[in-house]
Amino acid sequence: MAENYERNMILGNGKKYNVIGTRPIRHDGADKVTGRAKYGADFTASGVLHGKVLRSPHAHAIIKSIDTSAAEALAGVKAVITSNDLEPVESGTIVDLGESTVDLKYMRSNILARDKVVYKGHAIAAVAAQSTHEAEDALDLIKVTYDILPPLITAPDSMKDGATIIHEDLRMSEGGKEVEKNTNISNHVLHEIGDIEKGFAQADLVIEREFNTATVHQGYIEPHPVTALWNNDDRLTIWTSTQGAFTVRAALSACLGKPESDIKVVPMEIGGGFGGKIPIYLEPLAALLSKKTGHHVKMVMTRSEVFECTGPTPGSYIKIKMGATKTGKITAAHAFLAYEAGGFPGGMIEAGCKCVFAPYNIPNVVVEGYDVVVNKPKTAAYRAPGSTNAAFASEAVSNEIADELDIDPIEFRLINSAAEGTRRADGPRAMKNHPHYNTPIESPNQGRGIAVGYWFNAGLESSAAISVNRNGTVNLVEGSTDIGGSRTSLSMQAAEVLGIAAEDINPSVGDTDSIGYTAVTGGSRVTFATGFAVYRAAQDVKRQAIERASIIWDVDSSSLSMDNGIIRSNNQPKLSMSFKDMALQMNDTGGPIMGRGSFDGKGEGGSFAGNLVDVELDPETGKTTILRFTVFQDAGKAIHPSYVEGQMQGGSAQGIGWGLNEEYFMDPSGRMANSTFLDYRIPTSLDLPLIDTVIVEVPNPNHPLGVRGVGEANIVPPPAALADAIYNAAGIRLRDLPMNPIAIMNATWENGK
Repeated sequence: MAENYERNMILGNGKKYNVIGTRPIRHDGADKVTGRAKYGADFTASGVLHGKVLRSPHAHAIIKSIDTSAAEALAGVKAVITSNDLEPVESGTIVDLGESTVDLKYMRSNILARDKVVYKGHAIAAVAAQSTHEAEDALDLIKVTYDILPPLITAPDSMKDGATIIHEDLRMSEGGKEVEKNTNISNHVLHEIGDIEKGFAQADLVIEREFNTATVHQGYIEPHPVTALWNNDDRLTIWTSTQGAFTVRAALSACLGKPESDIKVVPMEIGGGFGGKIPIYLEPLAALLSKKTGHHVKMVMTRSEVFECTGPTPGSYIKIKMGATKTGKITAAHAFLAYEAGGFPGGMIEAGCKCVFAPYNIPNVVVEGYDVVVNKPKTAAYRAPGSTNAAFASEAVSNEIADELDIDPIEFRLINSAAEGTRRADGPRAMKNHPHYNTPIESPNQGRGIAVGYWFNAGLESSAAISVNRNGTVNLVEGSTDIGGSRTSLSMQAAEVLGIAAEDINPSVGDTDSIGYTAVTGGSRVTFATGFAVYRAAQDVKRQAIERASIIWDVDSSSLSMDNGIIRSNNQPKLSMSFKDMALQMNDTGGPIMGRGSFDGKGEGGSFAGNLVDVELDPETGKTTILRFTVFQDAGKAIHPSYVEGQMQGGSAQGIGWGLNEEYFMDPSGRMANSTFLDYRIPTSLDLPLIDTVIVEVPNPNHPLGVRGVGEANIVPPPAALADAIYNAAGIRLRDLPMNPIAIMNATWENGK
């Protein structure tokens, strides 16, 4: 199983690099493994106060009254806040957060409930005290009177005629226009290509199936932390673990009515995010408590708060109808997707609609999507948000069609592969030629599954600055939170341009006062977009280095060039100088050298991933054991292959958990019954095989080094591949997630097996 096949990066752009494609030790590695790295909860300050949040015990209720007087009188308590400390605002004020937009009213209402609560755990009040214990005691003294309403837990229930209306002011957007009718549907998306009826009429086989996926959480290990200081000069400083310091600044500015220039956000090290640490939750509360007390206020969520009060990925109901000819050509496809937005509008429906049929070239398509408000926490991004749900459904139907037509499932995908030239067929070909696919399955109760998935990636804005030291090393400051080793992948791009070692780059992530605007670490954008900014900053340094050499040699700079860290004269072969030698003379030729680069991201290019998975089912218990798992992914150009492989393996592990175990187990009252890692089952090393990786390299023509983002497409295909493997092992087709032992045994009994 451990062939070196996965180390061979398929295709590639043929260019020779000195740094790109190597595997240097990550710059932050030593601090991480020795415990010196400072995460959000590690921040402290003299006189710091501790904050805690009172949260609703009900999933849906009107708030009749809040009495905080007893809490405010408790010894050790320094401040109590409620929604009265935030200015009320009408819906319709839209805040641009870079990657997304949000209605200010709904954002503030999610921070602190005003008139009603819309999920269990909804924040109602917050307390700052001298200790966490005193703050917790104070919460018990706050009296809240509720008028309890029936909760709506799933999108289909919330869409029904006569369903309880969660937000009286919510109107559905349809085609960019607001519909007058009050509803729980916030957005209706419709995409159409060709003639769907004609396409189905041309098909020899038409299959229609329904699917349900449970709500799941990103499962990051570090709970949400924040410390705030609203200083006496009226400037606010926030220390937090976030995927986007500038996004936090923009959200805080809108939420607090404070200019962005008066807010400084310091991103600490981050213990995982996967999209879930883009929104703000505690930051405005800590800020307001600090304003009232004049002290630093520190807040850290418990694990149950993370599960019950922060944004999971949406549960969904999906219906897929596909038609194909006897030769395997898909003629038409229709998708109906209803995604849970959680307690407030703005889920992942648009991304799901973009991705549902993206791997395929289908002439006649209709995609309908609905963003549906339910009584659960407001959803947030989770690694290719919306795409995993969609691929589970569309890939399952694709596999069923291939099976019915007796066509090899990879050949079926090659027949229908979406085209960007011929690029998108490369992954399926790599899968078909891999030893994993050509190793027979010979034991009973074993099966092999395949699936492919797509994520469109993001560009957006990034900034970087490089300063040169006299010994020829350089300092790199960039604005992207480092979640998966991006400081090193960015350093490698700078090192390649300057012709120095990656170890000669000293990278750091700047705060919002120290670097230009940079969008979130999300959308698989950092190595592409911030890498582009770094590349431009390094080119700026390279240009200045050549100019300094021209001063030293008293020649025209246009006659010089710099390659592999050596500056040479194109006319006088004896004139050559290393970048490091130039740096020694920097101060004698004009002073410090600083390079700047920025990028307004376009041309990011999509990424495809595919899975081959072998499983064995225990017929007595329904337990699924994964025997072998191989993930294929187009990386464009793998800057640091080990990090690319790590992303592929990490996303696959999360997709496996999504497929087999993970779910929000909700009781009828809207309470999550498994809000701890003891009961919410993410995969451990005991659940996973060694995950083999195959990097497919088809360079992105829109990046100077060919980069495509690789952080997200890998989570998309695992549930669908597992479902296919389970079918081939036991003859049962599962259409609901998770596919846990209970689901497998129920399906087995229903099929009389």
